[in-house]
Amino acid sequence: MTSTLQPARTSEAVKRPGRWLALSVLVLAVLLVAVDATVLGLATPYISEDLQPSGTQLLWIGDVYSFVIAGLLVSMGSLGDRIGRKRILLGGATAFGAISVLNAYATTPETMIMARALLGVAGATLMPATLALIRNIFHDPRERSLAVGIWGATASAGTAVGPVAGGFLLEHFWWGSVFLINLPVMVVLVLVGIRTLPESRNPNPGPWDVTSVLLSLVGMIGLVYAVKEAAAHGFAWSTLAAGLLGAAALYGFVRRQLTLPAPLLDMRLFRSRGFSGAVLADLLTVFGLSGLVFFLSQYLQLVQGRRPFEAGLAELPAAIGAVAAGLVAGRAARRLSVRTVVSGGLAAIGLALAVLTTLDRSTGYPLLGAALLVVGVGAGFSFTVTADVILSSVPKEQAGAASAVSETAYELGAALGIAVLGSIVTGAYRAFPVPAGAPAAAHESLGGAVEAAQGLSPRTAEALLSSAREAFVHGLTVATGVGAAVLLATAAAAWFMLRGQWLDGRPQDGGRRHG
Repeated sequence: MTSTLQPARTSEAVKRPGRWLALSVLVLAVLLVAVDATVLGLATPYISEDLQPSGTQLLWIGDVYSFVIAGLLVSMGSLGDRIGRKRILLGGATAFGAISVLNAYATTPETMIMARALLGVAGATLMPATLALIRNIFHDPRERSLAVGIWGATASAGTAVGPVAGGFLLEHFWWGSVFLINLPVMVVLVLVGIRTLPESRNPNPGPWDVTSVLLSLVGMIGLVYAVKEAAAHGFAWSTLAAGLLGAAALYGFVRRQLTLPAPLLDMRLFRSRGFSGAVLADLLTVFGLSGLVFFLSQYLQLVQGRRPFEAGLAELPAAIGAVAAGLVAGRAARRLSVRTVVSGGLAAIGLALAVLTTLDRSTGYPLLGAALLVVGVGAGFSFTVTADVILSSVPKEQAGAASAVSETAYELGAALGIAVLGSIVTGAYRAFPVPAGAPAAAHESLGGAVEAAQGLSPRTAEALLSSAREAFVHGLTVATGVGAAVLLATAAAAWFMLRGQWLDGRPQDGGRRHG
C-alpha cells in the first residue's frame, strides 16, 4: 500500500469554506503542546532548586508526561474518531489549561510528577485530533501538504516561543509562571474553535473497546518504565517484571486488534512499508535527539552561565530552521521524492549531532548555533514529510487512529530517549569525585551541585563546580554521540523503507521520479 493519492476532484473538497481559519485554530493546539514541552527544560534548574528532587525524580518529571501520553494516544485518537474530533480537541484543550495551573503551583516533586502525568492525559487528546481534522478538512494532497507544513512549522515555532517567553518569565517571576502561559492560548483556542472547526467522525466506528485501552496503557507504561529503570540502575527483578508485563500487554493489544470487528487500531496499516517506515523514522529521530533537547538548557545556563532569557534565544536557530524547512518540505518531497527528503534530513541531524560531541565548557556560540540550525532544518524536512505520508496512507475515517500512531512514535521516542540518553548523562555526571566537605546532594544533579556550592568555602565550591560541570559535559557529549549514531542509522533505514513513496500521484515538476 503506497500513499499515492490523486488530487481531489470535487470543488467542495478542494475549496471548503473557512478551512484556513480552521487550520489556525488547530495550530494553536499544537502551539500549546510545543510551548509546554520546551519551557519545562528551561525551568528544570529552578524546579530542581525549589523542589529539590532526586536525580531519578528529576528524570520522572521530564518523562512521565511522555509515558502517559504514549500509552493513551492511540486510545484517544480512536475515541476522537468515534465521538468527534472537534469535541475531544476542545475538551482536551480545556483540561490542558486547567491542569497547567496544577503544574504551576506544585510544591513537592511527587505533586509535580502527578501534575505532569495528568497533563499527559489531556495532551493525548490534542495532537491526534489536530492531524485528523487536517486530514478531513484538506482533501487535496497539495493543500494538505501545505497545511501539514504549517502545522509542523507552528510546532517548531512553539519550540522558539517557549524558551524565549519562558526565559523572560523566569527572570521576572517564579518558575510556575512558565506553565500559566498555556491559559490564554487555551482560551482563544476554545472560543474560536467552537465557531470555526467542523465536526468529523467515523460514520461506522464500532464500540470503543475499554480492554484495548487498558492493554495499550499498561503495555506502553510497563515497557518504557522497564527501559528507564534498566538504563538508570541496571537489571533487577522488578524491572524485568515490569518489562515482561508491558510486552505481554502489548502482545495482547495487537492480538485483540486483529480479532475485533472494529479495532482501536487497524493493524493492517503497518502492512504499508511507507507507513511503517515513517513511523519508525519518527520514533528513532526523537529518541536520538532527546538527550540534547532535554539537557541543552542546563548546559547553557548551569555550565556556560547564561541567563534564562539568553539561553532561550540561544536555542532559536533550531526552531527557525525547522519552520523554514517545514513550509517547503512538501514541495521538496514532490520534486525529489519522499525518501530523499526524509533520509537527507535525518543524515543532516546526525552529522550536526556528531559535531556537537566536541562541546566543552567554553565552546563558542557560532559552532553551537550553526549545529542547532542544521538540526532544525533536518527535523523540519523529516517530521513534516513523514506526517504527510502517514496521513496520506489511510482513509479519512481512520485519520485519528493513524495520527495517534504517528504521535505515539514521537512520544515513545521522547520517553525512551530521555530514559536511556538521560541516564547516560546522569550516570556520567554521578561518577565525578566530590571534594571533601561537599554534601551528597551535589551528586544528584548539576542543579544540586550549584545549590550545594552556595554553602561551601570559595575554594571548595570552585572545585565542586568545576568537577561537576566537566562531568555533566562529558555525559552530554556521550549521549549526543549515541544520538548521532542513531540518526545516521535511521537515515539509512529510511532510504530503503521509503523507496517508491510519493505524497501524491506525480512529482511537482512533472518530471521523472528519482526515488
